Order: sequence, then C-alpha cells, then structure tokens
Amino acid sequence: MIEVEDVYFTYPNGVEALKGVSLKITSGEFVAIMGQNGAGKTTLVKHFNGLLKPTKGKVLVDDVDTRHVSVATLARKVGFVFQNPDHQLFSETVEDEISFALKNFGFDEKTIRDRVDWALNILDLTRYRKTSPFMLSGGERKRVALASVLAWDPKILILDEPSIGQDRNQKERLRQFILQMNHQGKTVVIVTHDIEFVAECEPRVILMANGKIVADGDAKSVLTDPDLIAKSWLLLPEITNVLLNLNDLGFPTNVMDVFEAGDLIIERTGWARK
Repeated sequence: MIEVEDVYFTYPNGVEALKGVSLKITSGEFVAIMGQNGAGKTTLVKHFNGLLKPTKGKVLVDDVDTRHVSVATLARKVGFVFQNPDHQLFSETVEDEISFALKNFGFDEKTIRDRVDWALNILDLTRYRKTSPFMLSGGERKRVALASVLAWDPKILILDEPSIGQDRNQKERLRQFILQMNHQGKTVVIVTHDIEFVAECEPRVILMANGKIVADGDAKSVLTDPDLIAKSWLLLPEITNVLLNLNDLGFPTNVMDVFEAGDLIIERTGWARK
C-alpha cells in the first residue's frame, strides 16, 4: 500500500512541483500516472521510494513513513527504473549490472546466477550478457535497467516512461510483461505520456497538471473524456478521436480499443447498407 497524504514539494530553486497531492495505491494495483512534462509525475513517484521527501505532508509505504527510512531500505520493496537508463547504469557488463544489487542485498551465489539468467531471458538480453550496457541502444539499455531492478524481485515496481525508445514489437512485449508482473501480484506504477500504450494496458489512470491530480479513475472513463485530457495537455487516443469525429453518425465516443471500434464500424456500415 502506498498512501500520499496532502503532499507538497518545493525544489531548492523555488519551483513548487507538488501542491497538496493525496492518493492511495493498494497492493497489486496497476496505475498509470500521466500528464505533460512538468506536471509533477516523476516528482511524485520519487517520493514512493524516498528519493525525495515531502516539503509538507507525508508518504507511507506499507505503513512506513518514507521521511524516516533510507532509500536503501525502501529499495528492497520499491524498485525504480528511471526514464534515462544512463542514470542508473555503471557496470562493465550487462551481467554485472543485473547482479550488482543482488550482491549488495546479500543473496547467495546460486540465487544470483538464477535471477540474472531469469532477468536476461525474460527481457531478451541473454546475447548481451558479456556486453557493456553502454554499447547498447537506448531501448536495450532501458531493458537492462529494468532487468537490474526486477532481479531482486521488489514488491512495488515503478517505471518512468518505460515505452520510450522501444519499437512496436518491443512495446507489445513490454505491455505483456507488465501485465504478467501485475497478475503475479506486483504493484506496478508507470509514469508516461504515451496515451496509446496506456490505452492498450487499461490500468487505473491518474492525470496530473501543475502539480495537482485532475482525474483519477479507470482508463476508459478518463482517457476518452476530452475535457479531462485537455486539462492535462494530452491528446485523446487515436481510436477515440476517430469515433469522436463520427459521433454525428451515432458512434459512441468512449471507445479506445481498436477491435471494439472495428466491430462498431462493421455493425454500423452493415446496418447502413440494408
């Protein structure tokens, strides 16, 4: 459980990034936090593992106040994958990168080997085992950073802009992987402005703007609401936008799934031909 209670946060340069944010994320939830750059998304999730401490208010992780524990302590429960993987990669090989935290956390050698092999395999990185992560593409480095966090099996997984640098096939594999982790009981929080990716995942969606939460609900109700999307300076999913333009012909405007949209178009055009 993550509880955010009336949190304000001001950076040393005077920028007030969070303004009275309150929310609860229950164990096993899948949540997407969305909004334009500067909305406060990353600032908010950095409070979940203690990288930032509230200027005012408090954040609880499993009833532990993050102000009173170290980042290292919270890291055993909260795994954080940064938007820029270069901010957390430093080892000479991909294998060393993934095993580093496991060694620091005191896992035995067999467990380390098994978990490294598992992480390499599940994120399609086995062939890069002995390669420097800095020789890889941006998308591949992103997967190395994710593998290095997943290897120690944190209860809560936070992914900052996970789909950046991934092609269509990699995005689909990432989507399936995130859903799998969530179905296995992990709490998954993604920070993103990739509305098409979120529409395909259909998590709980929290929209932010100017350091505040402007909407919180299921993906379909939030992402197909033009007023809410406008408040957060995002764009509607493409499917929703197409059907919105066909609303005068009787098409619903709360659709974001391509297959549902296809069925509707076939149904309506079939009806029109009769």
